[in-house]
Amino acid sequence: MLTIYHRQITETALKDRFSPRAMETIIAGNLGLDNLRGQIGHDEYHFDNNAFAASTAFIEAQRALVPAAIGTGDLTAAWTAFGRLTHTAQDLYAHSNYVSLWRAAHPRAAPGEIDPLNGSLLNGPGLRSGRLYYPLEVLSFVPGIKKLVIPLLPDDSHARMNLDSPERGEAFAYAFAAALKRTLHEYERTLSGLGEAERSAFHDKP
Repeated sequence: MLTIYHRQITETALKDRFSPRAMETIIAGNLGLDNLRGQIGHDEYHFDNNAFAASTAFIEAQRALVPAAIGTGDLTAAWTAFGRLTHTAQDLYAHSNYVSLWRAAHPRAAPGEIDPLNGSLLNGPGLRSGRLYYPLEVLSFVPGIKKLVIPLLPDDSHARMNLDSPERGEAFAYAFAAALKRTLHEYERTLSGLGEAERSAFHDKP
């Protein structure tokens, strides 16, 4: 997703649960995966190129850093790791055909009804994510020429498959809703691995 929507999703899901400084660091960790360094050679950050196993492993590795960092008193590292895992979890719905598969099974459902954790879809043979076809893929992000470039790319390209913004059509609302629910799920899962004192430190609220 575009950074503006990653921010909106993360703030909407979590702002009432963390202190302002914690939220600022979580959002920075989330958005940091979309910098140039995070865009090249890191399919696992974004569920790109069908990197489902690697992306799931990345989420769990970041989650494991949270209690470890809290234990050493490094809350910035804990919040940053949590921010990173939320970014990756959110991108699943914008960078894969999960939304398309779910809507095909629930043709009359509204965006808010989407289930982001449907096991038969997440583990089924039909799930795939957009492939990055360079160098045309880079040009597909350039305003003014992207409308000329995107039709030249294969149907399974990131440029053709992504639900990164509302301009991708009505399916974006489903991707946004799924990412929002998934962010809350990842928060609850992360919290479940913390003790009471660790939770208090993590939230950083009076």
